[in-house]
Parts: sequence; structure tokens; C-alpha cells
Amino acid sequence: MRILGIDYGDSRIGVAISDPMGWTAQGLEMIKSKDSLKKAVLRLSEIINEYSVTDIVIGYPINMNGTKGPRTERTEEFIKKISDLGQFNIIKWDERLTTVSAHRTMNELGIKASKKKGIVDTMSAVLILQGYLDRIAGNKKS
Repeated sequence: MRILGIDYGDSRIGVAISDPMGWTAQGLEMIKSKDSLKKAVLRLSEIINEYSVTDIVIGYPINMNGTKGPRTERTEEFIKKISDLGQFNIIKWDERLTTVSAHRTMNELGIKASKKKGIVDTMSAVLILQGYLDRIAGNKKS
């Protein structure tokens, strides 16, 4: 069982993958989506097949007041595109403050500002996926 975590953005898509046991999330890569969403979806298809993904957790952009905005609509459109890639569950995960947490983590690690742009999306995908993995692990204990 491998679970894919996605932080979708108009310019870049952060991708993370779970370990085979579904305990931890590791950053996989950042896919540029600004120039060609079609190529980005093709790359995701390759990853899904390579890792035999059973579930996809995608960061779902909800405003701080709980409402949905334009980014939510774009994410819904993206979800429709990836839902045709195979047989897997798609889980929408509240991503509020994920990017803030990713930047905070990178600051604590001393990562220079010039390098953050290239990894913030992947780090956000890791946080999204790890949050989900922690939730399902907690539910299994109950």
C-alpha cells in the first residue's frame, strides 16, 4: 500500500509518497505545472504506476473562514483530471497553513531563501500526507 500526497499549485505540484507500511511520508519531487498541466498529469501517472499507489491525498485549499475560493475550484478541476489515471481513492485534505508550516520548517533547518522555492511544494506535500497518515494511524488505535 503506497499513498501519494499532492500539494497542487498553478505553477508547481509538490509530490510525496508514503513508505510501504503507510507510516511515514517522504518528499518525492516537484513537478512544474505552469507550462504544461498535461505533462504534469502524465508524470503523476508514471509515479502512480511506479509505486502502485492505492490512495491519493491532495491538499484542499479552504479559506481560513472555512469558505471555498477560486483555488478550490482549480483544485477540483485538477482532481477530475487525475481521477482518470487509475483505480485509487482521492482524499481531500485541509491544507490550511501547510505552506506556512513548510516555510517555518525550512527556516528552522537553515535553508536559504533562494532554495526554498524549489522545495516548499514538496515539503508541503510531505506535511499534507503525514497529517493524513497520522490521522489514519490514530483511527486504527481506537
